[in-house]
Amino acid sequence: MQSNYPVVQLKKGKEISLQRRHHWIFSGAIAKIDGGLSAGDLVEVVDEKGKFLAIGFFGEGSIAVRIAAFEQSPLDTSFWIRLLKKAHRLRQLLGLTDNPDTNVYRLFHAEGDLMPGLIIDFYNGTAVVQAHHEGIHRHLVEITSALQSIYGEKLKAVYDKSKATLPNAIAVTDGFVFGAPETQQVSEYGNFFEIDWEKGQKTGFFIDQRENRQLLGRYSAGKKVLNTFCYSGGFSVYALSQGAKEVHSVDISAAAIALTDQNVAINRLAGDRHKSVAADVMHYLKEVSQDFEIIVLDPPAFAKHVRSRHQAVQAYKRINSMAIKNIRPGGLLFTFSCSQVVDMSLFTHTITAAALEANRQVKIIHQLTQPGDHPVNIFHQETAYLKGLVLYVV
Repeated sequence: MQSNYPVVQLKKGKEISLQRRHHWIFSGAIAKIDGGLSAGDLVEVVDEKGKFLAIGFFGEGSIAVRIAAFEQSPLDTSFWIRLLKKAHRLRQLLGLTDNPDTNVYRLFHAEGDLMPGLIIDFYNGTAVVQAHHEGIHRHLVEITSALQSIYGEKLKAVYDKSKATLPNAIAVTDGFVFGAPETQQVSEYGNFFEIDWEKGQKTGFFIDQRENRQLLGRYSAGKKVLNTFCYSGGFSVYALSQGAKEVHSVDISAAAIALTDQNVAINRLAGDRHKSVAADVMHYLKEVSQDFEIIVLDPPAFAKHVRSRHQAVQAYKRINSMAIKNIRPGGLLFTFSCSQVVDMSLFTHTITAAALEANRQVKIIHQLTQPGDHPVNIFHQETAYLKGLVLYVV
């Protein structure tokens, strides 16, 4: 079957990564490209002898092609229905799709679900779609049709949140492409959160910390907790709902603090036990006395590229050293990195250096990662990005 797409031909030996089911082709692997291509165009990838390898989306950066299919298949509505149904079946297996206590989850996780650049988060009837390259955005109509086919009446709205992730696509604007939401409130393990998918970070909520928030809750009864980089207050709500004695939520963004206060209030947890502070976390930690029994460090990605990795490692070391130094003896530090270029080994070594600098005895009691609705493609392990440690500090 001929695809009739423009052809990208690889250099000899560069087909090996595709044979291993990796989804990226770098520009240095390409021998020849048909002319007239624009970012987002579909192309057929062939080896040096012209043998078919895959269909992918052409890009103008260092990642020249992102693979959409390893077989010759048209990317029509039927293709997207099949792809999204496979992802939906995994979320069914995880117990997320019809869960009365949790109605927010990631439906589709880019290469983790075999389609680079596509993120779909499900918020209690609203699917928020985020395209991370132009090719995905061109298929928004088919993706929306596939979502309607899978969810039926359970799908109330589809919101396109791609403007920030496609900064060079001038015509892209965020907005609803189908329906209207009945509510922006979701439930996660029985805790309620207001989601701002229009102005909020990512698609509106850090769904990937769901299981780690629940773990924190189990340790929080009777404890004084500091939640830094709190954003919408997820860890704070879990700590309060599980009986924390006192919780302080800190973020440099006044909007984040307002959202945290709102989420604490809708769970009827406001009062003397919660204090929110708009402040720089680094400066705040310097002033903290050994008063907190649990500290959460969940910063934004300090490194988004390999070239900034060293600087990021130094930042992780500084902030963790301050937290370890200032936590109460016998306390717990929940520390995270969402920088994909900082793997678990490097992160652990960095925290080790921070513990040495703080001159405290430290034990690792949990090693944390992203939940099952953010699956790691074993052939494309760049999909593993979230790592965390729970430390017992003596």
